[in-house]
Amino acid sequence: MPAVQVIRAGQGPTVHSEQSGCVATLLSASPPRARRDIYCVWLEPDTARDSEPHIPGTVEHIVMSAGKVKAGPRGESAEPEAGDHMSYRGDLPHAYEPPTPGTKFVPIMQHA
Repeated sequence: MPAVQVIRAGQGPTVHSEQSGCVATLLSASPPRARRDIYCVWLEPDTARDSEPHIPGTVEHIVMSAGKVKAGPRGESAEPEAGDHMSYRGDLPHAYEPPTPGTKFVPIMQHA
């Protein structure tokens, strides 16, 4: 797995429903026996959040709802925007830094 992976809005494998007009994009399949914690985060500029490493094997996923955020392990960050999905190793020191007001995202901590 690359250190940081971003799936831009409208990209990624899609599944079309045969019963309706619903289209779903798979952002991340859960590995067997994985545990996930899901949050909703609102951040404003000048409210960066530094995080110490989580337990070994942790992968963090971010699904952006609004704004954009510079996130990921120190020295290997990316800037996903509204609608994007990002994943990275959560067992390294990492941070969230919102450059725009009204930043909202859903981080998912996947503990192996």
